[in-house]
Amino acid sequence: MTIKRAEWNGAVLAESDDIVTVEGNAYFPAASLRAEHFSPSDTRTVCGWKGTASYHSVTVGGRTNPDAAWFYPEPKDAAKEIRGRVAFWKGVTVRDV
Repeated sequence: MTIKRAEWNGAVLAESDDIVTVEGNAYFPAASLRAEHFSPSDTRTVCGWKGTASYHSVTVGGRTNPDAAWFYPEPKDAAKEIRGRVAFWKGVTVRDV
């Protein structure tokens, strides 16, 4: 099985071989996140079929990438496979290792 790694600003944010891909986004298990880089955000967005997304900002080396990680705390049934998982954007690189 392929291991994927999420990186930003020279740091590994998450790494796992248990990835769920939805709409081209790799959702990592929440337990795979390196917690020291994440802080909760007040940002929320709504997807018609997945539900309401919450966000984390990512901080590495004194730089913060606001709302760079998102997750669905209570996804709708159609997206239940991403419960407990986190995806990335805003310059976070996800690659196979």
